[in-house]
Amino acid sequence: MKESIDSFLNYLTVEKGLSNNTISAYRNDLTQLSEFLANGDNKRVTWPTVDRPTLSSFVLSMGNKAPTTVARKIAAVKAFYGFMVNEGRVSSDPTDGITSPKIGRPLPKPLTIDEVKRLLEAMASKNSPDGKRDKAMIELMYATGMRVSELVSLNVDDVNLTPGTASLKCTGKGSKQRIIPIHDQAAQWVSKYINEGRSLLNADSAQQALFLNQRGERLTRQGFWLILKHYAQETDIKSEITPHILRHSFATHMLRGGASLRHVQELLGHANISTTQVYTHLTNEHVKEEYDKAHPRA
Repeated sequence: MKESIDSFLNYLTVEKGLSNNTISAYRNDLTQLSEFLANGDNKRVTWPTVDRPTLSSFVLSMGNKAPTTVARKIAAVKAFYGFMVNEGRVSSDPTDGITSPKIGRPLPKPLTIDEVKRLLEAMASKNSPDGKRDKAMIELMYATGMRVSELVSLNVDDVNLTPGTASLKCTGKGSKQRIIPIHDQAAQWVSKYINEGRSLLNADSAQQALFLNQRGERLTRQGFWLILKHYAQETDIKSEITPHILRHSFATHMLRGGASLRHVQELLGHANISTTQVYTHLTNEHVKEEYDKAHPRA
């Protein structure tokens, strides 16, 4: 059971970019659940056999803990089982129907357009094979709003770089595929990487992965996270930069530019539009800021 928890925490670290404190809290919450399952009549319970009554008993075992603590623990279990379902490790989600206290959560803070520009410009002069790869990856992530897991899963055949009609085939959560258009500038950087950089990284001509590490193998989520962290430090941008923040920035900037919520939902691969609606709060904040700047009485 520990192996599944470790995989989930690695996912939160690399793809979601959560802080060390949050990861530690999730680890404690899920370890508490695994210990609960290992006690008494639950000794034979495994992650796939956990049911809703068992989780309800776990919630009741928290007694009179603070609502924020209970909500966090339930959120941790829900997130964990969402991950397990998406990874195909369990067939159903036993947290369906498990309710928790309503606790507000802070909205993600996207990068400004200027910060994104500075990040991308920091890589423009990198002429090494891995430098061209890095530029292509981050241009592509900001151009599409892809999840980092989707980015590193791309194969060469998944991208169409024809000027004016460039696009890519993306495999998202639940193995659902979607086609995402790519603006020409991002397509040009990906083409430059393929033509001038990828072959110098590729030790195996049969390798289909689009983005490779220096051993000629598919780049991992952790590898991309380290690359992004390096450039964030190099540009001295004070805002937090993670793969998930780049995705947030893409969505926020698209909506501020006039894209419809439904269109952004399709690009992000959200199954439910309510997931996308969080970005409307961010764009509303931007509208208020612009109003305060422009109105003579504000």
